[in-house]
Amino acid sequence: MDQATQLRSIIKRKDQQQFVPKQESLARVITVTSGKGGVGKSNVSVNLALQLTKMGHKVIIFDADFGLANVEVMFGVSPKYTLKDMVFHGMSMKDIITEGPLGLGFISGGSGVGELNNLSREQTTLVTMQLKELDHMADFVIIDTGAGIGSSVLDFVLASPEVLIVSTMDPSSLTDSYSLLKALHRSSGFRRTDSKIQVVANRVSGIEEGRKVFEKLDSVVHQYLGGNISYLGMIPQDTLLERAIRSQKPVSVLYPESRSAKAFEILADNLLTGSENLPKEQRGIGKVLSDFMLLFAPS
Repeated sequence: MDQATQLRSIIKRKDQQQFVPKQESLARVITVTSGKGGVGKSNVSVNLALQLTKMGHKVIIFDADFGLANVEVMFGVSPKYTLKDMVFHGMSMKDIITEGPLGLGFISGGSGVGELNNLSREQTTLVTMQLKELDHMADFVIIDTGAGIGSSVLDFVLASPEVLIVSTMDPSSLTDSYSLLKALHRSSGFRRTDSKIQVVANRVSGIEEGRKVFEKLDSVVHQYLGGNISYLGMIPQDTLLERAIRSQKPVSVLYPESRSAKAFEILADNLLTGSENLPKEQRGIGKVLSDFMLLFAPS
């Protein structure tokens, strides 16, 4: 299916969905990560969330790259309260959600907050209990992790039923993405059959190069790790996207008709149509955080 045909299909489904009442269900949790920084991971998180919002879903981004505040920088918004206020000042989860473009909610870890990387067991438990409230506030919770294979990144990836790995065609990006996948497969907490790992090829010349990014990763994962990954889609190199980043505005808002914004729309549609039968017991931030806590449990 070419891009124009898929976009027409998306529009048709939007019209049909306007008359379907939303049913109560657990939030679908998607963790977005990358093997290295600078590949556009947070940009994917933000624009994917915005496209899902445009499609009528309630979405909240949890910025788990503690201390860097990538999401708020991309929105050009300075949140009044951050995760630090919940952990150290007793505020509720509802209080620290900031509204971004189109009504999208986001939770910031705060800029330069090193304390969040060294939480006590009691503070971690508090965060996980509070985050469970998001199940009743959103259809989708998108967790934007830090880059690399540090323990904080792997913990979120290991606990998440759906993972998006963002990679470019750059050899160092492909190598680091494989390193992340290798670390994941070799972790004792990794459940091969429970985790859905999908690749997003970013900053590629077009559909063909995007597919090549996936095929390179899929080949080495299958050959050396005996694992399975799938392909979600690609985001093309786009001067309008770069211009939007410099303006601290998401391209899906500033240039909604651009090539990259349309590609993000297709990416969101692929998520909706390709994973809608995810088992209910794997849904929900509560499930993810329960698994997250098990990683810290004494053996």
